[in-house]
Parts: sequence; structure tokens; C-alpha cells
Amino acid sequence: MIRVTLPHHLEKLAGITGEVELEVVGVPTQGTVLDALETRYPTLRGTVRDHITGKRRAFVRFFACGEDLSHEPEDAPLPHAVAAGDEPFKIVGAIAGG
Repeated sequence: MIRVTLPHHLEKLAGITGEVELEVVGVPTQGTVLDALETRYPTLRGTVRDHITGKRRAFVRFFACGEDLSHEPEDAPLPHAVAAGDEPFKIVGAIAGG
């Protein structure tokens, strides 16, 4: 099971509270985790990734094991601690301003 945390506004949209556990077939990657998340919570489609391109939205970041994975390839394996369920895959809403 892969543990996933979402920003509060996406939790509310999906109707969940707290961490989500997802079953991922094969090697866990950003892509397979997001596919499983969007399958289980269809209201999240288009919020984390663009509907058409499938690319991460500009103000969304991915973290795991204290590292920013946002610019890693979508098909790169996630860290072992995430795959083992020891650490969560964190989806974070970035903040911008000036």
C-alpha cells in the first residue's frame, strides 16, 4: 500500500480526511500513484495533473522522504520507503506571491 497525503482543499473535494492508502500494481511511480488516486477519487481528475497533457499542474509539488520529486520523470520509481509504506507520497499545493 502506498500512503498519500493531499492538501486540505483536495481532501475536501475528494470527501476524505487525512492520509489515503492506495494499492498500486507494479513498481510505484508518480504516474501509477496518481492513476490510482484519480481512479479511486474521480473528482480529483484534472486537479493534480492537466486533463489533456497529463502533466503536473504548475502549483502542485510532490515530496517523499524529505525530497522534492516534482521534476522527476513520471515513470521513475518512488523511493523504497514510499513503496514499502514507511513514508507517504506527499502532494502539496505550492504558494506563490510577491
